[in-house]
Amino acid sequence: MKYVKLFLKKLLRYVLKPLSFLPALIMMYVIFSFSAQDGDVSGAVSSSVSLRFVQACEQVLDKDWNDAQILHYAQRIEHYVRKTAHMTEYFLLAVSVSFPLYVYRLRGWKLLLAAGLFCVAFAGLDEWHQSFVPGRTPSPRDVLIDSIGIFAGIEITRLLCYIGRKTIFRPLSLGNSRTEEEYEEDYC
Repeated sequence: MKYVKLFLKKLLRYVLKPLSFLPALIMMYVIFSFSAQDGDVSGAVSSSVSLRFVQACEQVLDKDWNDAQILHYAQRIEHYVRKTAHMTEYFLLAVSVSFPLYVYRLRGWKLLLAAGLFCVAFAGLDEWHQSFVPGRTPSPRDVLIDSIGIFAGIEITRLLCYIGRKTIFRPLSLGNSRTEEEYEEDYC
């Protein structure tokens, strides 16, 4: 029974480890797709999200705003919605890049450096890509905003992976030399 469990652990690791990079590739595609939208489409998406947010706040806060007031508040927050979207998408990219690197035992400052450089470079290339899209312009400030999301994502991933490694996944480690009987003695 012990050898069957060991075999299953190794099999899962060899199958799942390479697939752990799939979310990062999907997130990169999503970011690229948003950046490929021309200025009018991108602006319309931001306006729509801002308008829905203000309408939801108006209902939750039980305000009786007319359409002009809702539109006014939506226009006022549109810039912040766009920048929050930047940080959020790069936060998700950083998490999806950091987690597989952590799984492949890249930890500590090396993880911060590798994932950070990769994500910031992607942010820079994404801004450069926007220079070829009609109605869009590259902005170094957006790369800085993206970097906030990137480093927050890396640090949260590092923290959660560390906690998980020390608590949840310790019993599943392949290097575990304790037998099932010893575990049963401890937990029964």
